[in-house]
Amino acid sequence: MFPGGRKRGHESEKDCLRREIKEELPKLKLGRISLWKEVKARNKRSGRKMSDAIFIAKSAKGRLAIGDKKEIDRAAWHKPRGIRLTATSRYIRDRLFPRKRRRS
Repeated sequence: MFPGGRKRGHESEKDCLRREIKEELPKLKLGRISLWKEVKARNKRSGRKMSDAIFIAKSAKGRLAIGDKKEIDRAAWHKPRGIRLTATSRYIRDRLFPRKRRRS
């Protein structure tokens, strides 16, 4: 599943992202980040509302060392297909990496 978190007080979305990454993956350093898309939708399966801010990092360096083992049990780089995802993560993956359709 993609990392997630909630903003604290008057924290900006970018500040929240950097804090969450530092807490959960302290050895990972992100380059310039920019907002890619805000998603406000309803999950077709569960009916739950989704509200997410999705950022893209220009670069990511460092190891995927886990900061809090109670929050994360493992971290790994994967290609966007062939992994089990939550509905929100699947929505994000499909928007970032749409499947190419073959022409008949």
